[in-house]
Amino acid sequence: MSLASPVLAGDISLGLPIDCELGNTCYIQNYVDADPSDTMADFTCGALSYDGHKGTDFALPTVKDLESNVHVLASAAGTVMATRDGMTDHRQRTAGAPDVSGVECGNGLVIDHGEGWTTQYCHMMQGSIRVQKGDHLDRGTSLGHVGLSGMTEFPHVHLVVRKDGKVIDPFSPEPATTCGETHTDTLWDIPIAYQSTGLLYVGIASGIPDYDDVKAGTAQAETLSIDSPNLVVFGFAFGGHGGDIMRLMLSGPNGTVANRDVTLDKNKAQYFNATGRKSSMDWPAGTYTAKVQIIRDSEIIETKAHQITVTP
Repeated sequence: MSLASPVLAGDISLGLPIDCELGNTCYIQNYVDADPSDTMADFTCGALSYDGHKGTDFALPTVKDLESNVHVLASAAGTVMATRDGMTDHRQRTAGAPDVSGVECGNGLVIDHGEGWTTQYCHMMQGSIRVQKGDHLDRGTSLGHVGLSGMTEFPHVHLVVRKDGKVIDPFSPEPATTCGETHTDTLWDIPIAYQSTGLLYVGIASGIPDYDDVKAGTAQAETLSIDSPNLVVFGFAFGGHGGDIMRLMLSGPNGTVANRDVTLDKNKAQYFNATGRKSSMDWPAGTYTAKVQIIRDSEIIETKAHQITVTP
């Protein structure tokens, strides 16, 4: 869904809060919860949100991508109201995760844009915040780096937009009255396409990888040897709907190595699947290609591929 973005008269105009290419080096994992009840829905009535979510999550595919020091950017000109730094970057629900009660935003800051508009930036990298309270910033100023601090399971910047203290969805500043209604007025200065699902990471490994390694971005083998006990293709995705098919394919010098369709039984914010084959003898040396597709309602939504070399 492509969204036009003529800004409503008197509203703020926002740029991306992250220095990346949406749909390639980053993606949107969650939108503002548009459902006032105890269930949830994003502004399209889709599943990319959770109950009470107040911001938009601009995410990196894996934890390893934090090594690129991706910049968090001021979405509009303004004055820094407050900052917090010093919290560790650590995924919640993993060993050693800190107690973040009362500081769920992690490292971050708030910018006052005037006329009652503010933006808040959360989960930034420890030690990276480069602005101070009272600083006057231009739009696009680097605020620091995307991190993993506070209450978060994945690397991202959580952007909250408020007007007079009230949360505003930048994709739907005036909430639609009909579920799924097309939104032509947003607060973004350029159109941002809604992507309901996508592949984050495709790779080849010598065995079924651990999910934590997949999310960390460390499951992929750079090379494998001909005596590897297994060859496995895996895919990591977001925005899964019940009934979606992940098609996993692995081929080598002698043709197909493995091929499997996996159907999701329910909606999943993130998920991975894998398939492969054991070796009864040495694998032929050469190039091996992993290809993974997401299929929804018989339509191929996305395809990603990856190659490695199997060496003697």
